[in-house]
Amino acid sequence: MEVLTYLQNLIDQTVLGINMAQFVIAFFIFFIALLLKRIIAHLFTKIIFKATQKTSSQMDEMLLKNINKPAEFLVVIIGFYLALQILQLPTQPTDLDKLGRDIVQVLMTFNLAWFCFNMVALLEHWLLHWAKRTESTLDDHLVPFIRKTLRVFIVFLAVLMLVQNLGYSISGLLASLGLGGLAIAMAAKDSLSNIFGSIMILLDRPFTIGDWIKVGDMEGTVDEIGFRSTRIRTFAKTVITVPNSVLMNMSIDNFSQMPKRRIKLTVGVTYDTTPSQMRQAVAAIKQMLRNHAAIHQEFFLVNFTNFGASSLDIMVYCFTTSTKWEEYLDAREDVCLQIMETLGEMGLEIAFPSQTLYMHDMNSEEEKEAITTA
Repeated sequence: MEVLTYLQNLIDQTVLGINMAQFVIAFFIFFIALLLKRIIAHLFTKIIFKATQKTSSQMDEMLLKNINKPAEFLVVIIGFYLALQILQLPTQPTDLDKLGRDIVQVLMTFNLAWFCFNMVALLEHWLLHWAKRTESTLDDHLVPFIRKTLRVFIVFLAVLMLVQNLGYSISGLLASLGLGGLAIAMAAKDSLSNIFGSIMILLDRPFTIGDWIKVGDMEGTVDEIGFRSTRIRTFAKTVITVPNSVLMNMSIDNFSQMPKRRIKLTVGVTYDTTPSQMRQAVAAIKQMLRNHAAIHQEFFLVNFTNFGASSLDIMVYCFTTSTKWEEYLDAREDVCLQIMETLGEMGLEIAFPSQTLYMHDMNSEEEKEAITTA
């Protein structure tokens, strides 16, 4: 009886208005939460992780690793919250109940930020996998930048949520950050423009490394696509470094995107060529193009088009099957040589710039006097 009486007296004792029974129940609930945390950790490490290792994808394994610790901590927070509900902390003379609720809010905000912070690693893994399939190195540099930016944003947002949850106004903080951010943005305007230019190059992909492009007066092959600028190696073997912000505001002519290369010639024959010979010459050049292995057969034109100042002009318009510069020049040279051979076999001459002066006898004295006066 004395033992029971002692226990009853012990249970009836209060600390801060809370009896010992409430303390015991709260402690038991928190202990159960810690036990569940250990069970969840065991399930993740011994069962779930082993199951994901049997799959070909790494995304599920990374997802579980990133949510493992926040999930365990969430159980502890729930246990702590339930224990506070059992305790019914007093509000006088100090509002301990509000303090307990604030602690729970801080812990929940921290856990949510922790979860989002870890999920950035999952997004980074997916972006890196996507970037490896591209030839450009720009996206490889852009992925770490995205990761760092997102994590800084998450931490910044978590701090604002903590300040707001603790009952402090964040309007003044945001106003000061807005002014500071404006000053930083003005100072780093060019750098930010280059960064956004890099992002636009990544998204639009107007060119890749090795492409032959022409931008304004600059022409050459793309040597390197950086995070701030792009380097173009000219045909004189010099290197032009162009800021990406400037590059994206200019028209880009990408010659490497041509499916075929154009040959456009004007062949002039002398004026003593007869209509019959002209028809035969046009037909012979068309037949030569049909039999040429380097000429694209989808479309070509050969026509007598103009009475020139010193020649009868034949337009030759066709495309080569190869877009490589060397192979294109070889094909163009061979077409020109075969045209020369074809015209030579027909006895036709290729005209060159010339003038004919016609003179007649001046019998009239008036004509002679006019010329002398002039």
